[in-house]
Amino acid sequence: MDGTSYIELSREAVANNFNYLRELVGEKVTISHVVKGNAYGHGIETFVPLAVELGATHFSTFGAHEAYRVHQVIGDQARIMIMGMVEEEELEWAIEQEVEFFVFDLRRLSHAISIAKKAGKKALIHIELETGMNRTGFEKAELQELIQLIEQNSAWISIKGICTHYAGAESFANFFRVKNQFQRFKRRLKLLSKEGIQGEKVHAACSAGAVRFPKSRFDLVRIGIMQYGFWPSTETYIEKIKPEGLMNEDPLRRVISWKSRVMSIKQVKQGEYIGYGMSYLATSDIKVATVPVGYSHGFSRSLSNIGRALIHGRRVSVIGTVNMNLMMLDVTQIENPQKGDEVVLIGNQGEMSISVSSFSDFSDQLNYELLTRLPQDIPRLVVK
Repeated sequence: MDGTSYIELSREAVANNFNYLRELVGEKVTISHVVKGNAYGHGIETFVPLAVELGATHFSTFGAHEAYRVHQVIGDQARIMIMGMVEEEELEWAIEQEVEFFVFDLRRLSHAISIAKKAGKKALIHIELETGMNRTGFEKAELQELIQLIEQNSAWISIKGICTHYAGAESFANFFRVKNQFQRFKRRLKLLSKEGIQGEKVHAACSAGAVRFPKSRFDLVRIGIMQYGFWPSTETYIEKIKPEGLMNEDPLRRVISWKSRVMSIKQVKQGEYIGYGMSYLATSDIKVATVPVGYSHGFSRSLSNIGRALIHGRRVSVIGTVNMNLMMLDVTQIENPQKGDEVVLIGNQGEMSISVSSFSDFSDQLNYELLTRLPQDIPRLVVK
């Protein structure tokens, strides 16, 4: 494991977010906790057991590899659903372990049926319908062939869900597109129902959809970013919080903190350049702290000379070019900085904080992008 920095997950923050989400969607709606992208950078092996401890009963991943990791740490304590990539050879494992998976083309469904027959176990499928995202999902013209295939092989299929995915529910600009998808989805659900095709769960909404389109919560919502304490977009936050009169109080709490330590302290004279190239010139005598975190650890090179960190409860600036494994901080105004001092890259220190959203203010990175780029080998631990 890479010991140059470490990530802390707050148990209290996760519990708070789960409680808020349960109040939001109601007791009758299943929450599928989305842990793709290594649990949005929080770490599957650390976050998933904590989520189960706090009541999670259903998880969604993008691919079979992530589903395998979830299964390794929780076994049969919760349902697992694969929303995206499953290689044909991985379908056998999924069916054997009773892992649910999306089917969005006839080839995958046919192959799943074939494997289910050989294994003597039903394939647990979610039928994904194309409603306007134009990414994956059965087109309307394919539904009759789909229905026929299901009817002929009903003994080997268990329809755990029928679903779709919205094309950007977090943005006002997509309002009418998403609304049209919702209407199209309902019509195709009705069409399938008339042919006797129904799923145990109907689902369409991700975090943004669950907030902005309550009628599309159906039986299950796929919650990703919000469970980690982040809103899908500023628009979503404002739309939800303003009517509740909570403009100064965010009901979500950030789960993640990212920390490192000072590796060395150096005095640099006025007129000297710092780091590679000539991107930063010391205009006075300064103290520079080197921290063993760089762009290989997920701290983007685009944050060179504009990023921030916390030391001794004060915000300090990244100076010079962010290296592959190192960054430099101007600690001139910090009293008696020492090797080994804690450096907070994301999170709180004293009364100061560095948020994930601040990274997008300083660079072109999205919240999602920064989080999912945090390497898997950074140690992660659960704290209070």
